[in-house]
Amino acid sequence: QVQLVEAGGGLVQAGGSLRLSCAASGRTFSRSAMGWFRQAPGKEREFVAAADWSGTLLYYADFVKGRFTISRVNAKNTVYLQMNSLKPDDTAVYYCGSGPDIYGDYARLGNYNYWGQGTQVTVSS
Repeated sequence: QVQLVEAGGGLVQAGGSLRLSCAASGRTFSRSAMGWFRQAPGKEREFVAAADWSGTLLYYADFVKGRFTISRVNAKNTVYLQMNSLKPDDTAVYYCGSGPDIYGDYARLGNYNYWGQGTQVTVSS
């Protein structure tokens, strides 16, 4: 069983930055793909960023490229999402997900079988 706990959300003005973290329990972190997704009110959960098991292969949604950076420290069982140049449209609950690194499609929601409780990010204009 894997437990994921996100932290770092909050209220920030447009143009500001936040750093989210996701701490994982269990022994499979270093073999798992890790992804960040977000869900705004009335919308479906959408892909934001993902990292392969090693943190070498990184993937981003087009709308965050150049602004967000995903990273992971396997020795700490933690994955991060550095968010810069935040926009009001980035307002959402951000979730981290964990799944076996075997599918190759890191943006697919169904490839992640463990989820955290989410952390709220609110960007004011």
